[in-house]
Amino acid sequence: MRNPYVELFALPGTRGLVLAGVLARIPLPMAGIGIITMLAQLRGSYALAGAVSAAFVLTYALLSPQISRWVDQYGQRRVLPVASAISVAGLGLLIAGSHWPAADWTLFAGALLAGCMPSMSAMVRARWTAIYRGQPRLQTAYSLETVLDEVAFIAGPPLSVGVSVVIWPQAGLLVAALLLALGTAALVVQRGTEPPAAGQGGGADRSGSVIRLAEVRLLALLLLAMGVIVGTVDIVSVAFAGQMGQPAAASLVLSAYAFGSCLAGLLFGAVRLAMPLHRQLLTGGLATAATTMPLWLVDSIGALAGMVFIAGLFFAPTMIVAMSLIERVVPAHRLTEGMTWLLAGLNVGVALGAAASGQVVDHSGTRAGFAVGLVAGAAVLLFALWGSVRLRGRDVQAGELA
Repeated sequence: MRNPYVELFALPGTRGLVLAGVLARIPLPMAGIGIITMLAQLRGSYALAGAVSAAFVLTYALLSPQISRWVDQYGQRRVLPVASAISVAGLGLLIAGSHWPAADWTLFAGALLAGCMPSMSAMVRARWTAIYRGQPRLQTAYSLETVLDEVAFIAGPPLSVGVSVVIWPQAGLLVAALLLALGTAALVVQRGTEPPAAGQGGGADRSGSVIRLAEVRLLALLLLAMGVIVGTVDIVSVAFAGQMGQPAAASLVLSAYAFGSCLAGLLFGAVRLAMPLHRQLLTGGLATAATTMPLWLVDSIGALAGMVFIAGLFFAPTMIVAMSLIERVVPAHRLTEGMTWLLAGLNVGVALGAAASGQVVDHSGTRAGFAVGLVAGAAVLLFALWGSVRLRGRDVQAGELA
């Protein structure tokens, strides 16, 4: 039996694409926690650290779709170096503003500039789409990218925290800046896999953002709700492990969630389902919602790890299906922006889930914190059902902006 992941690298340039993508995507999960770790050590204020980190995350969520829209219009090699340079400058301002005690506004200014970081995951997915559009290998490529996203979010935060605590408080952000510059350079020099720019012939794209498409909004809201579940699991698992007197066991729980998602993503990329995508979306949404319900009942670290492992099994496949649908919904020359809206929704959801569940845990305890995940699971099911109905009964082609 042939290995679909081996076949994925049959064309020249694909191995370099993956390597550049790995380097370029790690700075995002490193930056947010790096800001918190740095400022908590140097300023002694978690409130300030959280506010500056939130400014970075929200700026990234708002700007990354616009940056991707410019990428679709003018090409990756023209836009990515500029956007990455601004982000690196912002990270540099954060490092300088914390090293030489400056006014708090300089930290927020640095966070806003750092938020210009492009969505590198979307850039790499767009390149895979240009290579394998309309072929079964595209699902395998999306599966690989989803797994690599998981790996980045597993490895990035501990790397950032580790170097910040052991070497230098600003080291996490410094490493993130270096990796962003290196990853961007490694990506843009690979001309052979770059998607063609829609605006090479001149003239701006006046059709408006693809978020105006109802299908894009539905899929972005779906991933936002899925992100809330992730953020809830992150925060409440830490609180639950602490309540059980085993704070270090939180890492076991979170690793189980990530392992389940990575395993399912790899397996999903190796199979070819006959089920239409809109039904796969509904099935994934139903399973995702169902797996949030047992979290309310767990009474031990082992049970929680088992439940989140099962929940993780449905996260990656549902995200892969959403990415496959966005590739069919949006016009081909707007794909990077469409994917970025979904990834931005996911990141905003993680931040909202962490914030909301943290508040609930503080006021009502850890078990109540899982209620945020239950609500988000219901929202996932609602959006999956709505999206399935909207996409059912017709061949999903590139949409036209209303």
